[in-house]
Amino acid sequence: MSSSNDPGAVARPPLPVAAAAFVSSFDRFAVSPLLILVAVDLGATLTQTLAIASTYYFAYGVSQPLWGLLSDRFGRLRLMRLTLLGAALMGIVSASVPGLTTLILARAVTGALYGAVIPAALTYVGDTVSEARRQPALADLMAAVACGTALATALSGVIGDSAGWRVVFAAPVLVSIASALALGRLPEPPRAAQPGLLPTLGLVLRNRWVLAVLLLVFVEGAVVLGVLTLLAPALQSQGSGAAAAGLATAAYGVGVIVTSRLVRVLVRRVSMPGLMGLGGAASVVGYAIVAVHTSVWTVVAVALLLGVTWSFLHSSLQTWATSVVPAARGTVVSLFAGFLFAGSAVGAAVGGPLGDAQQWTPLFGGTAAVAFLLTVAAGFARLRYESPGAPD
Repeated sequence: MSSSNDPGAVARPPLPVAAAAFVSSFDRFAVSPLLILVAVDLGATLTQTLAIASTYYFAYGVSQPLWGLLSDRFGRLRLMRLTLLGAALMGIVSASVPGLTTLILARAVTGALYGAVIPAALTYVGDTVSEARRQPALADLMAAVACGTALATALSGVIGDSAGWRVVFAAPVLVSIASALALGRLPEPPRAAQPGLLPTLGLVLRNRWVLAVLLLVFVEGAVVLGVLTLLAPALQSQGSGAAAAGLATAAYGVGVIVTSRLVRVLVRRVSMPGLMGLGGAASVVGYAIVAVHTSVWTVVAVALLLGVTWSFLHSSLQTWATSVVPAARGTVVSLFAGFLFAGSAVGAAVGGPLGDAQQWTPLFGGTAAVAFLLTVAAGFARLRYESPGAPD
């Protein structure tokens, strides 16, 4: 891993950090193709089983301020090790619970624990890579996250159809334990001395640009991750199996993996507002396509385009979050992740009743409209931030 003192070196996240981000992403995205399987097995409706995803996202989100403060105070790697081990234990619990209520509770705790991992990994990159080289390094980390996403969505439906949904929830356990052990061999990066939990939080929340980034990523969470959760059920409601639906939505991870490679090239040629515009436009086009007609191929198309959104728009917001208050980077990044997944929970919760009613066109068409407003707002806010003399 290169340091900020060596700006000529190629900066990439260490393998144990990338592996931790990978398994956290795998666990988070494995649920979408399983929702119908869990509903059938436990005698529930789609709206009821959507609580497995929405409470996971909600717990992931509301735990973020705590994780960020602890990360700033006690260290990024130490936090990742402890929460990975806890999440592994909860994976075993999730695979063995008897009913829907206990499954929802187990997944909520799992989400809260895995919620510490990716923000701490992002902050680790922010601590150890200079700002000039940070967005490509973050894109590399997001490629590891995307691999987890792609494998989860592609394999969870296949495994769920053949071996049962419980096996999928148990699958991340060994990887989480191995990642926790490997992280113990990395040195903890130095951190600025912290004035205390409440003063740190106050410093962050008084910054107008932190608030702007948090609002933008909340909406992005609803548009990208929240409604993405409903793409597989949309296909399954039309007769596709869990395996086919999972493979179709796995195109999202493929899109991120492919387009994240372009970030290293484009970041030198295109401004951050320009990258935001490209990423946001991809989500608008994708949701417009699937609103007109929902099929395997249109779901593949929107999933690929959402991968573009994640690589360009989300990585830009993410880089912005790591830079806006460097003295409290862990707190800002954790709040960023918290608002992202709080938005995801809201997007899934709002979309669930429309999905139950088979109202896929209004759902996806409305999401395209919100994505357009998000794209305009993100580009305008970043231009104002970059303007000379922009106030905090």
